[in-house]
Amino acid sequence: MSSEARSNMVENSEGLGWGSSLAVPSVQELARNDSQCVPERYIQKLEDRPLHFETSQVSSEIPVINLTKLANGDEDERRNLDLACKEWGFFQVIDHGVPDKVLQSMKAVVAAFFELPLVEKKVYAMASNDFQGYGQGYVVSDEQKLDWNDLMFLITSPPKYKNMKQWPTTLTGFREAVELYSTELQKVGDEIFANMSVLMGMGRESLKDIHGVMKLGIRMNYYPSCAKPDLVLGVSPHSDASSLTLLLQDDEITGLQIKHKGIWVPVKPIPNALVVNIGDAVEVLSNGVYKSIEHRAVTNQKNPRMSIAAFFIPEDEMEIGPLDSMVDENHLPRMFKNVKYLDYLRYTLGRKMEGKSHIDILKLDNA
Repeated sequence: MSSEARSNMVENSEGLGWGSSLAVPSVQELARNDSQCVPERYIQKLEDRPLHFETSQVSSEIPVINLTKLANGDEDERRNLDLACKEWGFFQVIDHGVPDKVLQSMKAVVAAFFELPLVEKKVYAMASNDFQGYGQGYVVSDEQKLDWNDLMFLITSPPKYKNMKQWPTTLTGFREAVELYSTELQKVGDEIFANMSVLMGMGRESLKDIHGVMKLGIRMNYYPSCAKPDLVLGVSPHSDASSLTLLLQDDEITGLQIKHKGIWVPVKPIPNALVVNIGDAVEVLSNGVYKSIEHRAVTNQKNPRMSIAAFFIPEDEMEIGPLDSMVDENHLPRMFKNVKYLDYLRYTLGRKMEGKSHIDILKLDNA
């Protein structure tokens, strides 16, 4: 399908939210049926493969932020947050207040979903005009290379955006675990936004208020083990179109990598920590001071891996552009245009993942 045809479909489909993704085979089933086979469509071009010599071992340098200290007004920790957002765009959060039981329950229901028979999971498959549901994201043509993962994506708040047809009804406790986890993450997100707002020269609630009625979307990822992990990618390099992402990793398996100073850096899990990254929307609002960072996921030969990413998403009609407090025509001139967020989101969802290339359309000619 051409980009133009897909764009027309996005604009004209009745009841469409943000976009859609083409249906593709379940990677979990491919690996289950023939664990030694890697179909050609999943084999990345040589320059895109996760070669080991590309990666760095400086994972220990990725910032760690203590949320309890932030919430208590610790100025040193707030400065640490500022540096993390400027220099890394990624950090791990500890002492975040989400009970371990809530984290483990969330992991358990996600694992239970992916263990359902394929015929049951297909009941919740993404519709032709919706991004919510079971499948794979950012598949926009029959020719592109595919990622080695299956996913389930749900909007969990506000209630009017939930598509309850996509919520599994046969799994005991699924809805309760997801909703409780979402409620707890809202508190974490609120505290991070409040501190970023102060760092941007505004009141604690200003940044959140600018977003309007924010949505929370949760992407549940399943990465099967792969016989030839050096040939595939769990998730292709990309930055997130949202404002903020909170990721719950597998405690035992390192799969997330971020691009820092041109080198891929593995993000080694800290048990029960949350990995936080800046999204494109905040990069634009901060006038490029805070960075949305290119990241990817890799696979391994021995063990499947799961992760749970929660995206804080601006209101559709919000106009994103550099905040006045982040513009200084002498020292920090305006770098980005003002655009309606929904237009940018649809643009990104209508294309495959390609590093940070999507945000280029928002840059002013002199940026």
